Amino acid sequence: MKSLKRVIEKITHGVLFTSSMVTSVTVLLVVLFLFREGIGLFNQTAIEGHLVVVVNSSNPLSQLTSKQVKDIFNQDITNWKDIAGTDVEIIPKSIDDLAGQFTEEELGTDFKNLPVLIEKYVQENPGVIAYFPDTYLKKDFQGKLIPLKKISVKEFITGHEWYPTSQPAAVYGAWPLILGTLWVSFGAILLALPIGLITAIYMAEVAGQRLRNILKPVIELLSGIPSVVYGFFGLVVLVPLIQRLFRLDVGETALAGSIVLAIMSLPTIITIAEDAIRTTPRALKEASLALGASHFQTLVRVTIPFAKSGIIAAVILGIGRAVGETMAVLMVTGNASVVPHTFLEPVRTIPATIAAELGEAPFGGTHFRALFALGIILFIMTFVFNLLVQTVKTRKI
Repeated sequence: MKSLKRVIEKITHGVLFTSSMVTSVTVLLVVLFLFREGIGLFNQTAIEGHLVVVVNSSNPLSQLTSKQVKDIFNQDITNWKDIAGTDVEIIPKSIDDLAGQFTEEELGTDFKNLPVLIEKYVQENPGVIAYFPDTYLKKDFQGKLIPLKKISVKEFITGHEWYPTSQPAAVYGAWPLILGTLWVSFGAILLALPIGLITAIYMAEVAGQRLRNILKPVIELLSGIPSVVYGFFGLVVLVPLIQRLFRLDVGETALAGSIVLAIMSLPTIITIAEDAIRTTPRALKEASLALGASHFQTLVRVTIPFAKSGIIAAVILGIGRAVGETMAVLMVTGNASVVPHTFLEPVRTIPATIAAELGEAPFGGTHFRALFALGIILFIMTFVFNLLVQTVKTRKI
């Protein structure tokens, strides 16, 4: 009988060990995959591999950034002197524009004459800049191929523009997305912290047992509601209300996202903070009351300071909940990748960007890798918040 129990114990231990190892290895592999795909963005340019950018052979230009290419083809830059070239008007041309310069007879069957015609057109127009598939590039092309600068970590993080589908070169600037994530999360904590802390104090120190038994399940039930339901509530109720109240053109703003995230963060903050407050030893509170302190003074001078670690952990976990939210924020913030200045402007967060664009990004392309790079930034944010939680929890107050 004893030997059977030992065998069962060993099998149980083996199953538990195997399960923990599989889970740990899976998480590690996910993290490694995330970093491998994301870091790969910084080893390539923002132009797709099958496209080339060319200019006239007399053009002194030697290199371009993806932002400069975007500005040229959007006609925000119209003269070569603005980017250290000669004083010549820029003539941007795509492959469709180039093909439209010639007749069907000139192009020939299956565009077989197009490479020669492109070379001729580029050499006859000093101000031209053109992009086209490399299949139409002559082997002895007489114009000048312009390489694009590789995407750098600094450019990616500090860039102020996010245009992943811009042609011929995409622009990946994550700064508006980082600020949008922090902006919405900060607003959510400003709203959720006082409400959550007051509710936790009330439930732990003021409310009776019967009322506490009613409130606690109701509050915990909020954490089980799908995020899309919160997003739908925000879209139908909060967005029109904010639009009318502040007389805005659109109600999808950072404020709407902050309010929705605050509601979603409340269960985490209230539950953890209340548990921390209720762990205050009864002897400390009775000693304070015995010395003549009131209930309120005991709460402020004894209970809250003792539970400070738990309260801070609740706040940080609430922030982590807000930072990682996707669907609700996607529905109510307007998804505008611009640097926010007020809470009444549309913003776009990192999770919302990944959710909205990953399905459209070609596997292995620059857009695909840029989204994984955003995932690395989000992972670092979450890791920092979790590290803060562990530090605060182990700190002796």
